Amino acid sequence: MADYAALKKKVDELAERKWDVDAIQARVNKLFAEGIPKKKLDAKEMLANREQILDRVQQRAEEYNFILKNCAQGTALALMEEFGQGSMEVLQALALFPGIGSTGDLCGGITGSMVNFGLFFGRYGKPGPEGMKQGMAAARNFIADFEAKIGFKHCTDIIEKVTVGQRLNPGRSDAEMATFAAEKGFEKCSLVPGIGVRLAAGYMIDSMK
Repeated sequence: MADYAALKKKVDELAERKWDVDAIQARVNKLFAEGIPKKKLDAKEMLANREQILDRVQQRAEEYNFILKNCAQGTALALMEEFGQGSMEVLQALALFPGIGSTGDLCGGITGSMVNFGLFFGRYGKPGPEGMKQGMAAARNFIADFEAKIGFKHCTDIIEKVTVGQRLNPGRSDAEMATFAAEKGFEKCSLVPGIGVRLAAGYMIDSMK
């Protein structure tokens, strides 16, 4: 069950955070210009440094969501960078995924993570149907954990009940976007990519045991 007091505390911290905009923007610009650096993952090293990696990827997802103003892209970019997979073309393809085309449906913290599951298990999972089965199992468990941690999995529900406190669908109209921005929605909703990537990265690392 979601710990709403802890979530509210984190939302308030994000709303008042002093974001190092210049440094974050420079890192994002470098990734767009040069692409995602490829990595050869060392399972032993990643398992030994699991918590440090989860802390780093969570902070990066929060920062990227704030800069990109897109939860699906912020989620995906943090994971792709950490695991050395994917491309900026994949990131661009996620531009319309917050709330599934601004319908208020599935959160970008889920869809951005699912794309990375496909990339990761396609590369490091078992070959063929067994790899797909392995990835599907991780995805199902991840989505269940995400919903349990946050209480909801749909964009408008999360905005209303967890982050902003109003039922808004920011992509639907200029007026709703203006209200969302005025209520520090981009800052507050960075909570969700942060939680999403922490859960997703945990599944990816643990699969390397």
